[in-house]
Amino acid sequence: MGLFGFGKKKENNQEAVQKPAEPVLPPIEDEQQETPEEKKGLFARLFKGLSKTRNNVAGKVDDLVEATEEIDDDFYEDLVDILIMSDMGVRTSDKVIEELKRRVEEERIKDARKARTILKDILKNMMRQPRDPLKWPMVMLLVGVNGVGKTTTIGKLAMRFKAARHSVVLAAADTFRAAAADQLEIWADRAGVPLVRHAEGADPAAVVYDGIQKAKAQEADLLIVDTAGRLHNKKNLMDELGKISRIITKNYEEADVRTYLVIDATTGQNGLQQAKEFAEVCDVSGIVLTKLDGTAKGGIVVAIRNELSLPVTYIGVGEGIEDLQAFDADAFVDAIF
Repeated sequence: MGLFGFGKKKENNQEAVQKPAEPVLPPIEDEQQETPEEKKGLFARLFKGLSKTRNNVAGKVDDLVEATEEIDDDFYEDLVDILIMSDMGVRTSDKVIEELKRRVEEERIKDARKARTILKDILKNMMRQPRDPLKWPMVMLLVGVNGVGKTTTIGKLAMRFKAARHSVVLAAADTFRAAAADQLEIWADRAGVPLVRHAEGADPAAVVYDGIQKAKAQEADLLIVDTAGRLHNKKNLMDELGKISRIITKNYEEADVRTYLVIDATTGQNGLQQAKEFAEVCDVSGIVLTKLDGTAKGGIVVAIRNELSLPVTYIGVGEGIEDLQAFDADAFVDAIF
């Protein structure tokens, strides 16, 4: 019997499946076009950052594939268990396996290695999404509970867009958490961009208003707004975000407004629940998934895309500035498998 207790097995395991050649990443709208060396470096960072997920998911899938002589019900049951353990969730895992069964039967696949290839293709298709072109000027509202890496993400986004030769202004509208503005000021200094802040406890909408005035005065491309990280009172959150939205609509109507929800990948299914709750109180444009390098359960990316129909816009795979990457479904799956 093999690792997962599946049915008919090969007596001798063959050499492990070789990882595919590194793909060429497509250009991202908010960056200057990278050289081939830079693209290779981005994939290398992604590959390294997803090592825990790769060992947990692809490693077990490869063990299953190499030990399986016949694609049968036991094979599918073990495969769905692997996907669930990756935090893909029961609903999403079942959907993936049902599509795999359909493709295997339709294409008359007998070799488990070919089933593995089809699995990769299914995951890529599930996570691909059209990327809306960036429009200037733009306001990015970042929301999320405390501790998910929201302030750090804002700092990295500021440096990312600044490097792409866009002018950026930051607004510290999280006036409830002690030292939130101080942390953001450190990032603003590192990025070399202006920061608008008020005293602790000030009205967040007033900070946003002043941020708009600063961005308009400097003809900035991008205003990034940090918001209070709490969800214990949905009404308060809804009221606050509604007030901020009205301020932007009234005073910055020419701006394209996007709301990004920051989620800590290490929280797994709890992160999915956070996304559902935030989606109830605000119009979430996309997800920023942080700390993927700290978890072996990167399947949460697939669950979020499938269950919420929200695009994963950026992922964090390390502490470096370059480790916050625009999400690319093909590169993500290739880095895992």
